[in-house]
Amino acid sequence: MSHLTKTIRGVAFAAMTLVASSAFAQQELKIIAPAGPGGGWDSAARSIQQVLTQTGLARSVQVVNVTGAGGTVGLAQFVNQAKGDPSQLMVNGITMVGAILTNKAPVTLDQVTPIARLTGDPLVIVVPANSPIKSVKELADAVKADPAKVTWAGGSAGGADHILAALFAKAAGSDPAKVNYIAFSGGGEALAAMLGGRVTAGISGYGEFESQIKAGKLRALAISSGKRLANADVPTLKEQGMDVEVVNWRALMAGPDITAEQKKALTETVEKMVKSKEWAEILKQRGWEDFYLAGEPFQAFLKEEQVRVGDVLKSVGLVKS
Repeated sequence: MSHLTKTIRGVAFAAMTLVASSAFAQQELKIIAPAGPGGGWDSAARSIQQVLTQTGLARSVQVVNVTGAGGTVGLAQFVNQAKGDPSQLMVNGITMVGAILTNKAPVTLDQVTPIARLTGDPLVIVVPANSPIKSVKELADAVKADPAKVTWAGGSAGGADHILAALFAKAAGSDPAKVNYIAFSGGGEALAAMLGGRVTAGISGYGEFESQIKAGKLRALAISSGKRLANADVPTLKEQGMDVEVVNWRALMAGPDITAEQKKALTETVEKMVKSKEWAEILKQRGWEDFYLAGEPFQAFLKEEQVRVGDVLKSVGLVKS
């Protein structure tokens, strides 16, 4: 191949890449939120919609809610409909990792194209204000003494809240399979059970319980992230001798079989979005941690997380070995 031919090919490839990146700004995008309106995935999808359009990174963005089975109904639809289509994206997170296993879903995350992990929602462990349990140690002692007597309120079975309850029991020296976990369909119902004294402890994203904690109706015992939250004086589990860390992360996936150029253009667009002042403002408003991770490191994280979540769900009997 002559030097001139090589140069022409190189210029052509560079031009194609540039078009892939810049054409994306003219795209009409569709984001699947694989859950109902008002939840975490829906909030994430609508926040992405807002920032992509505000910054001009996309011309228009439509959010479509597809409910059912911990996000696996939405995942199945996405796998079928978004094949080779870079204009479709889907929000997902740790709860879907668990739901794929617990629902024996016919589709997996290996069938989609990982783009980036975006946010992390640290979980908080709370007890009612009038509870005799005043510390993580006292809760751990109660779980170790009789796990069946300690009732936990949280979100869907196999989700982030359930995973944290199981890891807490294990760290306390108890059998995770004996965790007495009650799954509620929304934070509001879990909150009512907490305030009514019908459960021992509750788990949710800090934002869900923040107003009740500040009003003195709930006592926050610990945050599940690696470091304390900037806006809350609540110690981490690790600070209190429990080697447990769980973050309810949320991520963005593209469809199966998109080209390397399309994936690159999408990844670059998402990176511009997360580095924008508009996105920083969304994180602040929502109380989300910046948990951005893209490319190979995100793919490696996803593989590790699938193994970790699978191990936890086996330990609580939700997934058979």
